[in-house]
Amino acid sequence: MPPQERDQLDRDGYLILENYMDQRLLSELGERIGQLFLSEGDAAGAEFKQEEQTQRLANLVDKGEVFERAIAIPEILERIGHVLGPQFKLSSLNARSANPYSTWVQPLHADMGAIPDDQGYWVCNTVWMLDDFTQENGAIRMIPGSHRWGRLPQNALADPQAPHPEERLITGKAGTVVVMNAHMWHGGTANRTGKPRCAMHAFYARWDKPQQQYQKQLLRPEIQERLTPQLRKLLALDDPLNDELSSYVERTSGFLK
Repeated sequence: MPPQERDQLDRDGYLILENYMDQRLLSELGERIGQLFLSEGDAAGAEFKQEEQTQRLANLVDKGEVFERAIAIPEILERIGHVLGPQFKLSSLNARSANPYSTWVQPLHADMGAIPDDQGYWVCNTVWMLDDFTQENGAIRMIPGSHRWGRLPQNALADPQAPHPEERLITGKAGTVVVMNAHMWHGGTANRTGKPRCAMHAFYARWDKPQQQYQKQLLRPEIQERLTPQLRKLLALDDPLNDELSSYVERTSGFLK
């Protein structure tokens, strides 16, 4: 990982890896996600959450071998580790597509309502651009440096949906991957074009925090049985602490969204 990438992640809270996916991976991900949107229909995303003027998918590790490959790419994991430290796990794997001619703007937020604790940052997300992200089609807006502010936008802003004076719109070609410190304030924008804008989100958490989606509960037994030891560790399938954390969250408040 080049020093300038480390510096940018530390300073701004995100890193853009332009044209990172090769054409084969980009095509496989796009085709499989398109198939799932069709097959799941109105139920798409129901394992986690659904959202107005968007299509969502959840629990993607359970839905295709291509997703198993994507979550474990070493170069991406190295950058995740720079944010979270050496011990982390996949928290969830979702897809989000902004509908054509949408008007809804996603409020600025930090994923899982996370504020850094005395051990540092504990959530990190990746955005896999399956379509071009443009200024018109629902690209993500980010507030550089806000991961260092130690507060949440819903507590600091009168209207988290309103434009922010420091926001930056993240654009790029299909195949680009963005690594972002998920404590940084961010949110999707309206898609003012006639085509959907789709991305996959591979979301990681520090080892001592609960998963956003409890992988051991969601993955079918036949999927778990075929996974490599590396993937089992990344998904925390054999970790008693993760089981305890997930059980506590489920008992007290349901899975965090």
